[in-house]
Amino acid sequence: MVLRQECTETGGCASVPTAIAVTSPDLVLAAADRHTPSAAVLHSAEGRGGRAEPYDLDRAIVEMHTLIEHHGYVIALCPASVPDLAVHRLHAVRSVLESDRIAILRPELPPLGLAVLVLQLRQLVMCDFSPGVLASAARLLAHYIYAGAVLGSVARLDRVPVSLTSHAKSWVPGAQFAVLATPQPELVRLTGPEPPLLSGPAFGTRMYYAAGQQPTDWITGTLAPAWQVQGAVETRLPAESGRWWATGKPGSPGKLAEFAAAIPDISVLYQLVSSVRREVCHWCGLELIGDRCGFCAAPLADPPAPGAKPPGGRGRGSALAPVIGLAAATALAPVTGPARAALPPAARP
Repeated sequence: MVLRQECTETGGCASVPTAIAVTSPDLVLAAADRHTPSAAVLHSAEGRGGRAEPYDLDRAIVEMHTLIEHHGYVIALCPASVPDLAVHRLHAVRSVLESDRIAILRPELPPLGLAVLVLQLRQLVMCDFSPGVLASAARLLAHYIYAGAVLGSVARLDRVPVSLTSHAKSWVPGAQFAVLATPQPELVRLTGPEPPLLSGPAFGTRMYYAAGQQPTDWITGTLAPAWQVQGAVETRLPAESGRWWATGKPGSPGKLAEFAAAIPDISVLYQLVSSVRREVCHWCGLELIGDRCGFCAAPLADPPAPGAKPPGGRGRGSALAPVIGLAAATALAPVTGPARAALPPAARP
């Protein structure tokens, strides 16, 4: 494993060619060491510092341009629950800058799980991975994050399958449910002397948990020991958690306590990403792992037929084309279309 040049004590890494950016400061977890760089917070994504201010496109452009000038590439991550308008703004900035160096990712992870993914990418940015590999590695790493919550009600939850029985029991006073959103949805009711446990990871993890208006006793006293986690770290609840879990809204999360367990060891993360075959995007020329480029969203090209002449590269100047199309108006729309199958499961460490 090759690490890049050291960081300063403030978290800045002048030699790191890729910046990890987020749309909210509560998606930036504290690192266990001083070498892991922090993530850039895009204050202009939804208003300066989270306050309800008019959106300033000029400020957003300057903010992103500064990151590109300082680092070279930017991987921006935002929760799937944020309004589409926030994602449209990021695509608008990329379109105005006409840059192929901005990846906009919106993983289907709960907010705390996304914060853990951001932390893992911040660790890997210090390794000898190219920006394209880092961006596409987000999909791989998401499969190894066990993210869920303890909820007081699942009546409005639509991101995890909920049975009619569980829906009806949500109206019973004092009801509690443990829900696992990723990697495989699961829901159990926390009633009786020995309620069932959620399926846990078969590899070493560290757990992060955050409380809303729901106690965390079951998470720290029952789930963490059962999963044999390598430590449990309390953090603040992301603002988007209430909206993602359908228990509240930003500023009022409701009856919710969130948790996420993931691989903490950078050497294991490095081995996991390195074990996947690398390809070259036929559109923008960046490296990728999996079946889709993290920067231009172009799918991996099918292998050429025997005897066929391989197509020429399009060059990086046109890397935005698969995403924004020819008309400026379409640049404001996020990348859509049916998602391809995720990366093939890598061998568990």
